[in-house]
Amino acid sequence: MKSKELRTIDITNFQTREGADNGPVIIEGYAAIFNSKTLIGEWFEEVISPGAFSRTLSENGDIRALFNHNWDNVLGRTKNGTLKLEEDTRGLKFEVELPNTSLARDLAESMRRGDINQCSFGFFATEEVWDYSVEPAVRTVTEVELYEISVVSIPAYEDTEVSLRSKEIDKSVEKRIKILNQIKGVLSNE
Repeated sequence: MKSKELRTIDITNFQTREGADNGPVIIEGYAAIFNSKTLIGEWFEEVISPGAFSRTLSENGDIRALFNHNWDNVLGRTKNGTLKLEEDTRGLKFEVELPNTSLARDLAESMRRGDINQCSFGFFATEEVWDYSVEPAVRTVTEVELYEISVVSIPAYEDTEVSLRSKEIDKSVEKRIKILNQIKGVLSNE
């Protein structure tokens, strides 16, 4: 029988991006970092393997972003595109377009101040390997069924990160991309 599990992660470098003209605020970061050990309770250490999220990301059409694992505090979801998830070489990367709610505005302010900078994820372990030759035992999670990620105040994994994205940086990047595309167009015409 599968049991539901939650993991909380430090997201010190969590970013938010202020929306231009009262547009949406974006937060982004890593909900899980691969090959990073953490002590679960005082019982065992746990490691998430690269590729552990690939199946669930391709099959699960509706994963949610929450605040403090509370299903009453939905920040975004994959089904409607307000939560984007991808697995890269570092871990489970995410981007959430926050709703225009008092909860989301309060969260963004707490993140700006540095009070909230951590992340977590809720999952069912569908494949795992245990090493009992060491103490504490090490559980390596090789595949999960992910059902949520959460911005939280207390992490289990210290290596995660989350931050507000700056609209000034985004505008600068957009300008540079436009210039590079113009240069590319000129060069291809030569």
